[in-house]
Amino acid sequence: MTATALLVYTKGFTSFKNAKELACYCGVVPFNKTSGSSVKYKPSVSPFANMKLKKLLHLCAMSAIQNDNEMKSYYERKISDGKNKMSIINAVRNKLVHRVFAVVRDNRFYEDNYKRVCA
Repeated sequence: MTATALLVYTKGFTSFKNAKELACYCGVVPFNKTSGSSVKYKPSVSPFANMKLKKLLHLCAMSAIQNDNEMKSYYERKISDGKNKMSIINAVRNKLVHRVFAVVRDNRFYEDNYKRVCA
């Protein structure tokens, strides 16, 4: 479902130039709120994000934390550092968006420990 939704909402990954733009559209990038001298606000995601994609990515992140060893160790490491669970899940969602965009951009299958060669 998530793959289909990503294909539809991104028009076959042609609507975004890079993974950061896609992550922002999906609502997984936190923004700082500042107003002059006021710095009382915690960073939060944009309310204009695509909430359907965000919900689907949340389910993917929860599954990745349970089944992907790399994501599981990342999650556990951040928990032991004292980070908030929802901010870690948001970071996992962001990592998943970056992975998907890289796979589509490079037109290749996902590989663990892939080393990109700059040509």
